[in-house]
Amino acid sequence: MKKKIITGSKLWSVAMITAMVTACSAPAATSSTANAAVSTTGTTKTVSVSEQTSVKYADLVTLDADDTNVSWNATDSTTIKLNGTTASITGSGAKVANGSVTISAAGTYVLSGKLTDGQIVVNVADKGTVHLVLNGATINDNDSAAIYIQKAGKAIITLEEGTENTVSDGKTYVYADATTDEPDAAIFSKADLTFNGTGKLTVTGNYNEGITSKDDLKIVSGTINVKSADDGIKGKDMVAIQAGVITIDSEADGIKSTNDTDTTKGFVAIAGGTFNIQSGSDGIQAETALVTDGGTFDIVTGGGSANAPEKVEEGPFGGGGGGGWGGGTPPTDMGTPPDGEPPADMPSNNGTNAAGAAPSSSTNATAPADSNADADTSTTAAEEETTSAKALKAGADLTVNGGTYTIDSMDDSLHSNNNVTVNEGKFSIESGDDGIHADQALTINGGTITIAKSYEGLEGAIITMNDGNVDVTASDDGVNASGEITATDAATDAATNADDSTQAADTAAVSNISVTETTGTTSTTDQSSQSTDANSNTRPQGGAPGGMPGESASNSELHINGGSLTVNAGGDGLDSNGSIYMTDGTVIVNGPTDSGNGALDYDGNFEISGGYLVSAGSSGMAQATSESSTQNTIAMTFPETQKAGTLVHVEDSEGNNILTFAPAKDYQTVVVSSPDLKKDGSYVIYSGGSSTGKEVDGLYTDGTYSGGTKVVAFQSTSNVTWVNESGVTTANSGMGGPGGGRGQGGFGGGRNRTESGTSGTTTDTTGTTGTTDTAK
Repeated sequence: MKKKIITGSKLWSVAMITAMVTACSAPAATSSTANAAVSTTGTTKTVSVSEQTSVKYADLVTLDADDTNVSWNATDSTTIKLNGTTASITGSGAKVANGSVTISAAGTYVLSGKLTDGQIVVNVADKGTVHLVLNGATINDNDSAAIYIQKAGKAIITLEEGTENTVSDGKTYVYADATTDEPDAAIFSKADLTFNGTGKLTVTGNYNEGITSKDDLKIVSGTINVKSADDGIKGKDMVAIQAGVITIDSEADGIKSTNDTDTTKGFVAIAGGTFNIQSGSDGIQAETALVTDGGTFDIVTGGGSANAPEKVEEGPFGGGGGGGWGGGTPPTDMGTPPDGEPPADMPSNNGTNAAGAAPSSSTNATAPADSNADADTSTTAAEEETTSAKALKAGADLTVNGGTYTIDSMDDSLHSNNNVTVNEGKFSIESGDDGIHADQALTINGGTITIAKSYEGLEGAIITMNDGNVDVTASDDGVNASGEITATDAATDAATNADDSTQAADTAAVSNISVTETTGTTSTTDQSSQSTDANSNTRPQGGAPGGMPGESASNSELHINGGSLTVNAGGDGLDSNGSIYMTDGTVIVNGPTDSGNGALDYDGNFEISGGYLVSAGSSGMAQATSESSTQNTIAMTFPETQKAGTLVHVEDSEGNNILTFAPAKDYQTVVVSSPDLKKDGSYVIYSGGSSTGKEVDGLYTDGTYSGGTKVVAFQSTSNVTWVNESGVTTANSGMGGPGGGRGQGGFGGGRNRTESGTSGTTTDTTGTTGTTDTAK
């Protein structure tokens, strides 16, 4: 499958995602409650929803007795013995002519032997069920489909236990006339098609596709290997896989559904099985919903992440880079580099760096998401053609309820044009683009997700993490909440009605097949009343990739309500074009080393009320949490860049450990927020040293810290306290840097500080603190 991407700099205004959000009901849906946060700006209401989607395989797929029937006996069946270019038939309902076998009546047909150039045709006028048993059969047709279900109520293909069966076609088909383009697969069915049994089937689609059904395609069991010149396994109305061992080597998509006219169809549902897919395009693609309950998946798309096109660097107002400073008002001057000059790539108030050029930042240059998951191309200006090579892709909702996934994708590893929900599962991901991408809501309720390689790790308009363990490595942003979710007043009113038991955040496109229930919490944000007063800090000076200085925050949101999130990002660590809300969980961010990005980057607020947060990165774009938070934060800027692995240790006046952390990369600013921090507490920060505690992702717990150099002792004066080696600092607000939505902010450095509060004296002596590490 191919689409278009813009190869030059992408205009910031083009990247915003809008979607219709309606209050809609679903057939057989469980009771669900919308838990929406509503903000009103003028006459436009915006709705953001944190949801748990409970749709499963059984909600979408029903297997009848024919689908699971693998039994047969010689007395009640017709036997077809294939022999070269002919066949012998024992029983009724079938005949052989010109090297092909035509079945014209419902019933059971047992095939064995080898047909070197011929076709099995099913043409049953009364639409009955035809049961084909492959009992050690090899079927090849040089110029058409080897098995062609032309007409039937349903076709069942049973792979007899202990047998190996082969079906193949030629590279060129001969059709009756120029207007005919079917069949076009080695196994082609115009009726519902089901595979079952415990035998083995090898399908080679030399002409186009391997297995195609124009209606439902179900795989109940069996070992199926497919090699195809185009798509591997394709069903129009559905592809449903109960179990089996499935291996696909396809030039285009591995598994796909295609119905784009009926929103109750066009889905892919997988209960379990073992999958080994190598595809030139998407691994598993659903036109509407994609649901996986379990299974083991090994998917490589487009040659893998190493084959991804190079990302395009953008100017100072492009996406991905961030710009501006804020969240608790950082100091005007946060440390002097050794040469006494600001970093060369640090942006100034006019949007250029110290050398007079725009600071570098990079972003994904792909065009807006496909509106049709089965569309081959989209057209824009200054384009070049590229392949969509996502591993799991849904035109509507993508829901993962379990399974083990090893993915190496040229494109996004998990992608939805609507919502992605991960309820459980184990993921090992290497992506040439986004690790997990949702055009609308991305919700993680559980599972273990390791994104070892990506351009951006997690991306969606609304990102909610309720539980699970997520480890992200990204060359650009680690977590990026960007896009817009909007609704009409009527839809919003319906969504926020306390008596409404329907799902408020689903889209009309999938309303008939989504089964949802809502959990978790979101926050209410009134953007129209957010203060932009430079002295109030009610609206912190966050950074909006793709925006312009002074642009207001979007309604994108990042919610962290639990679980463990570790980020190692070359761009922004946590990035929201709107706000960030954290109520629980553990977040560790190893942010950028360049001054054009920040470990934390947001345009609205970062309100933290619980959990444990530590971030480390460069100082040029540093932000902390917002002063509207109910949990306290310390942001420390060192006088010069600290080497990767150098411990930073924070303890209170009684020697209790607040933080012992070894950042994975060079850093100058560290932000920590913990339930143990007090607004008027006294603290000491050390650098270097060692700890006997248990280390996980650089964070030490238990054990004893010793041998560090005391940097500063101070007393916090607010719920967000910025400090440097001289003590507590405040900022004279100035214009934020490039990146958009910034409001006012200041630069880093170590010059012209104004100090307030009680600070200790910096010493250069190295001592032993004997502190016990008990970081939360």
